[in-house]
Amino acid sequence: MADRIRDPNLSPADLDRWLNAHNIRFFKLGVFDVDGILRGKYVNREKFLAVAQKGLGFCDVVLGWDSNDQLYDNTTASGWHTGYRDAPVALDLQTLRRLPHEADTALVIGEFTGTYADVCPRQTLKRMAAKAEQMGFVAHAACEYEFFLFEETPHSAREKGYRNLKSWTPGMFGYSVLRNSVHHEFYQGLLDLCMAMDIPIEGLHTETGPGVLEAALAHAPIVEAADRAALFKTFCKVFAQRHGLMATFMAKWNAKLPGQSGHVHMSLTHTDSGDSAFYAPNTDHNMSPVMRQFVAGQVALLPELLPMVNNTINSYRRMVPGMWAPLAANWGVENRTTALRVIPGSKSSQRAEYRIGPADANPYLILSAALGSGLHGIEQQLDPGQPITGNAYELASPGPGGPPLPTTLWDATAAFRNSKHARSLFGDAFVDHYAATREWEAREFHRHVSDWDLQRYFEII
Repeated sequence: MADRIRDPNLSPADLDRWLNAHNIRFFKLGVFDVDGILRGKYVNREKFLAVAQKGLGFCDVVLGWDSNDQLYDNTTASGWHTGYRDAPVALDLQTLRRLPHEADTALVIGEFTGTYADVCPRQTLKRMAAKAEQMGFVAHAACEYEFFLFEETPHSAREKGYRNLKSWTPGMFGYSVLRNSVHHEFYQGLLDLCMAMDIPIEGLHTETGPGVLEAALAHAPIVEAADRAALFKTFCKVFAQRHGLMATFMAKWNAKLPGQSGHVHMSLTHTDSGDSAFYAPNTDHNMSPVMRQFVAGQVALLPELLPMVNNTINSYRRMVPGMWAPLAANWGVENRTTALRVIPGSKSSQRAEYRIGPADANPYLILSAALGSGLHGIEQQLDPGQPITGNAYELASPGPGGPPLPTTLWDATAAFRNSKHARSLFGDAFVDHYAATREWEAREFHRHVSDWDLQRYFEII
């Protein structure tokens, strides 16, 4: 079992005793940035005990640069105009856990507060969870990730220009018992690591593609589910590199192979009774009115919230016909060709799957979009219409296939910036900041000269 602190009202004396009981000597603090990357540092025990109660400052550049540490030139929350001052950060001691691969070391997640809370990914999700509770619901979620493994190091991958990488295993071999038996030390080591960190994996198997695995994380209340997902992506990479491998969660690393998904499963329970708000026996597909409205809201707002889901240039490479990624805002029942998949079950398993999600999504933001849009559907009592049956890729869009989704980050971000629903759900400060970061990402891409450009035009044109 994991070594975790569960008491939200832990006193300083109790915290001190816990640290002594677990022989903790090293302390690692981290915050997740807008791209879902864990940024952090070590502090000593004296510093940790001080900031555990009163918080600390993190340079606001963490919210003011991209995944390559390039400074945004178009944001107001952070920039040269702020002097890159310290932004207040509060530690969530309920996230404190031991790191089993680092002796005597504990990790704790923080979140931005004050005016910076408006643009903090974790705080954004917490606001959506609070909104659900105000409406009488508790939101639960689980994430599942596909990731490719390579026999490479960060140095060798860069030296090769990320081309001709050696996959961990060869061939297309989904659900392979041969592969997971030959490499059982890696599989079991990852399972043990995640269990010790309280990131339980319900299922781990090979997917279709050379060296690709899929991990299904156990469900939890939605903020805890996001913490687990974000930590899983981080420490899966750590575990791989410590074993001479590299893991990638980018949505589409090879044009000839399926993309990597990051599907989200979500359900609501009633706050007062704890019963499922989605399950209604003796109805079509066991869907309660609340679930129908929730799914309707997710479908209706998906085109406007897409940058919170597909947040990188590469995310949109995955959205091609016949590659297991949805192309339109639609829903079906047990249909893996639609953006939303209703999974009928019992009152403990009835849920909706957000299949549009790529593996590179920021867990806090994709869950915020999925939950916020669903709550919108409940508030407005939306109806999803009839589910799509059969192959959604073959249906015309717009039309019976549903509204088409934006196909580039730039177009998706324009729709997001102009969305009154996004502003109502997440606030002007978040929408303006996040839209600016995605516009920056698109601008950086448009400045780049690709291999495709050179091969196509250098000599011939």
